[in-house]
Amino acid sequence: MIYFACVNYRSVFLKQILFVGTLIFLPSILWAQDAGYSQFFANPLHLNPAYAGTTELPRMVLNYRNQWPQKGATYTTYSVSYDQLIKKKNAGFGFQITRDQELNNVINSHSGSFSYSYHLKLDDESFMTLGLQGGITLKQFNIQNLVFPSGIDQLSGEISELVAARYSDESKLYPDFAAGAVGQHGEFFWGASAHHLNGPNESIIEGDQKGTLPVKWTLNAGARMHRWHHGLLSRIFTLSPNILYQQQGSFKQLNLGIYMIEKSFLFGTWFRNNFNPRPDAFILMAGFAKEKFQLGYSFDLTLSKMSNYSYGSHEISVSFFLGQKSEIPIRDKLIIPAI
Repeated sequence: MIYFACVNYRSVFLKQILFVGTLIFLPSILWAQDAGYSQFFANPLHLNPAYAGTTELPRMVLNYRNQWPQKGATYTTYSVSYDQLIKKKNAGFGFQITRDQELNNVINSHSGSFSYSYHLKLDDESFMTLGLQGGITLKQFNIQNLVFPSGIDQLSGEISELVAARYSDESKLYPDFAAGAVGQHGEFFWGASAHHLNGPNESIIEGDQKGTLPVKWTLNAGARMHRWHHGLLSRIFTLSPNILYQQQGSFKQLNLGIYMIEKSFLFGTWFRNNFNPRPDAFILMAGFAKEKFQLGYSFDLTLSKMSNYSYGSHEISVSFFLGQKSEIPIRDKLIIPAI
């Protein structure tokens, strides 16, 4: 886990030392947290397993996020997912593979998961989908070049050891489970999910009880409203205001956002706050979408005290929709934002 160690001080510049030290020691009072995305709805299976099979055509999504890329202690996350509707069963399935690299490959996580969903039609305007997810994660720790607090002489600062004996494990393999639900009534939609229901332990310290991943709760709600743009070039555009709340252990985050879709072009902005006096980030998004292809880019402009070190975060999503649409709609589909 991140807070167990710090990078070898003799190999980095002073600013990098301060930056990495902040990352290491500040989270020492926190529980572990998941990798996160800013394009929430462009990574549907990561957000909520109930989104499996919520498009008429099979969907493949590629996601890439590079967080704080210019200070030598980067966090990069890659994922690929596929989901589709099972037409005769009114159900959906999907799978996702994710790789997460922390602190320049000091910590690497590889995970794979399978999602299953069941779709319910409540009335002419109301729909609900229930989803379950099961997966496995391999977390690897490159501890050979790390300096642990127990290996530093408190008076002289001399390093006596790089790796303590009780940090002998360099990988953890554990199962992971999640559940969720999403619903729609007319123009309005909502979702709720819970990840890490089995409380997996990812600590490499023998006997450590603080390595248990707490349940991550996600709640979201929004609307998708069509409007006319009056003027010389009168066109239809769509506005989608959204709110998304996440909590994992003591960590809490509130996101407020809005999307605008005008034909093939998508624009969005989110305001993210971690319930601190100073907001965390302002997120700008832009995208391009056709019937079978969607591309999205977002940039996180850091507003917190980490702004002097983070230089923001970049995220790219690419979605492909496979096959041909039926001449007769299969069913009324759930409405979710495009990016």
